Amino acid sequence: MKRTTFLATTSGTIVAASLVGIARAADSEITLATATGSIYGTLTLPEKLPAPAVLIIAGSGPTDRNGNNDPVQANTYALLAAALVARGIATVRYDKRGIAASAAAGPPEDDLRFDMYVDDAAAWLRMLAADKRFSKIVVAGHSEGSLLGMLAVQRAPATAYVSLEGAGRQAPAILREQLKPKLPAALYAQADAALTQLSQGHMVPNPPTELASLFRPSVQPYLISWFKYDPAVEMAKMKIPATIVQGTADVQVTLADANALKQADPSASLVVVQGMNHVLKHAPDTSSQAAILKGYTDSSLPIDPRVVEAIVAASESIAGA
Repeated sequence: MKRTTFLATTSGTIVAASLVGIARAADSEITLATATGSIYGTLTLPEKLPAPAVLIIAGSGPTDRNGNNDPVQANTYALLAAALVARGIATVRYDKRGIAASAAAGPPEDDLRFDMYVDDAAAWLRMLAADKRFSKIVVAGHSEGSLLGMLAVQRAPATAYVSLEGAGRQAPAILREQLKPKLPAALYAQADAALTQLSQGHMVPNPPTELASLFRPSVQPYLISWFKYDPAVEMAKMKIPATIVQGTADVQVTLADANALKQADPSASLVVVQGMNHVLKHAPDTSSQAAILKGYTDSSLPIDPRVVEAIVAASESIAGA
C-alpha cells in the first residue's frame, strides 16, 4: 500500500492474542492475532520478572517496529527497547498493519481508518495486562503514536502513559503549518480548502494533481477519521499518570505542542530535553533544519538518556513499583 509519510495503516476486529517465544531471551517474537491477519512485534524481556512493560507505539507513515522507514533509519525503537531492558523494563514494539512483517494484515487503503490503529494498540494492552510476567503496563507513544496511545488507554487497561514528541494540536493545523512555506500561494489555498472540507467530514472529489500524494481519494476516509481527534481534548481525559517528553531540536513537533498537552492535563509531568530531535536523539548540530535532520539517518546515535530516564521514572512512580 502506498502512503504519504505521515500516514499509518490498520484494520480489523481483534479476535485473539498469543505470545510466541516466551523464554527470557533479550528479544523474542510476539504476535497479535486479528480477524484480518496477524500483527507481529518484538518482546524484549529483562532477566528479572515480573517487571514493568512498556508498549512502544510507532509514529506515522510506514515506520516499522524498530523505528525505521525510508529515508529514516534511526533505529529509535530498537535502541529504546535495549536501553529500557538494561534498566529492568520489558518492552513490546510492533509492525503496524500493512507494514513490514504485518503487511498481510493491512486493508485496502480506502478501508483504512485511524481507529483501527487504536483498536490494535488497545488489544496489545489487554494482552500485556493479562500476562503475569508484567507488574504494570506503560504506554509510550511516539509522534502520531502519542495520540494513538491517548485513545488506547481509554479502551484498555494501562498504569501510566508517556507522550514522546506528540502533537498537541489537531492534524490539520500541523499540516497547514508544514505546507504553507513549501507551496505556492495558489496551491496552498487549495490545500487549505481541502483540509477544511476533510475536517468537516466531507470528501474532496477533485484534489489538485500536485497534492495527490496527500489528498488522493483513497486516503481521504483515513484523513477524515484522523482529523476528528484533538490531542489536547484526549489528553484532558487522561485518568492515569502521564508524562510529556519534548525535545527542543524537534522540527516537526514543537514545545508549543507539549505545552498544550500539559495545559490539558496539569497533573502530567513535562520533560523538556534540550537539543533532542524528533527521533529522540541528541542532535549533534542544531544550527539548521538540514543539520538536525541528519540525525534521522544515523542509527549509531544513541537514544537521548533523558528519554529513558523519563520512562523509567514513569514506571517507578506508579504505586507498587
